[in-house]
Amino acid sequence: MSRVTLILRMRRIVGRHTGDSALVALFAFALTVGAPPTLSGLGRITDIVMPDMAARASDAPMSANRKILPPGNLSAASLSTNSRVLPDGLRARRVLSVPVAAVIAPESRDAASGVPDSATPVIAICVDDLGADLGGTAKAIELPEDVTLAFLPYSRETPALAQEAEHLGHEVLAHVPMEPIGPLDPGPMTLKVGAPDIPARLAWALARVPGLSGINNHEGSKFSTDTASLMPVAQALSTRHLFFFDSRTIAGSRIVPVAHMFGVASAGRDVFLDNVVADSAIRARLEELASKARRSGVAIAIGHPHAATLRVLAAWLAEDHGVRLVPVSEAIRLKTQHAALIAAR
Repeated sequence: MSRVTLILRMRRIVGRHTGDSALVALFAFALTVGAPPTLSGLGRITDIVMPDMAARASDAPMSANRKILPPGNLSAASLSTNSRVLPDGLRARRVLSVPVAAVIAPESRDAASGVPDSATPVIAICVDDLGADLGGTAKAIELPEDVTLAFLPYSRETPALAQEAEHLGHEVLAHVPMEPIGPLDPGPMTLKVGAPDIPARLAWALARVPGLSGINNHEGSKFSTDTASLMPVAQALSTRHLFFFDSRTIAGSRIVPVAHMFGVASAGRDVFLDNVVADSAIRARLEELASKARRSGVAIAIGHPHAATLRVLAAWLAEDHGVRLVPVSEAIRLKTQHAALIAAR
């Protein structure tokens, strides 16, 4: 790991754990009043203070050797979804595929008000279709690190580019091709409705994107509405502790409910940034994203590596819009939590 990469990661960790001093103080207090100074004693204190810590710790992925196989060597046996084989660099700090009950549990004093974790509205932005357009991908990687980046698994350059993005602090997704309605071809190794090799094709896609934390669908207007076809995908993601971000290419998508059936964290996007690729239109969609976040607490957008999108997005993110940018995984957690709080009222 380079010195620059180490500094970036340490800065990120410090920024996200500024409240840990309170936990240390509580440990000290517990020891003072007689709690046994053993690891098991500290574990019991942790269970009281942070009931979801054990769940998160158990989600830390096991290291394994990743083998990228060409399509001609694919077999369901060699890429079994039950093997717990994980792509290199899978990051436990992004993992959200815990039981839904753990994801939606209130975690802060702000949760009771209906705005999870923070009074500041939260936005997340995913730039997908990366890997094929090298210039656009390079510019996307230069965006602030909390912008999530999704890579097409079949691009020859994807493994190296995804690894670079992850090293610079971005959350990385596999942008998995899924069958659309109509004749459009989403690309090699597309997941198709009712196909027997869905697990094998998905495993190949995951292995092509080092450092990934989850997936989102590339196209998939047909596949994402078919519950039976989505089930092996959700099962595989649960085994690998990955989340499923729904690009929502069709209104009848079943991605979120099927993912939740398997304890996989999932939510859908709220805004497409560049249906119209023009500076004024893209800025208007970004303002819509911020407005949705102010109304509901959290909102997620998807954009693409068009020159106009990347230019407008970089400028807009440098401005203060009264919202906080987070990775997609965090926005999914907050969306799920917020929905549960509303349902409980």
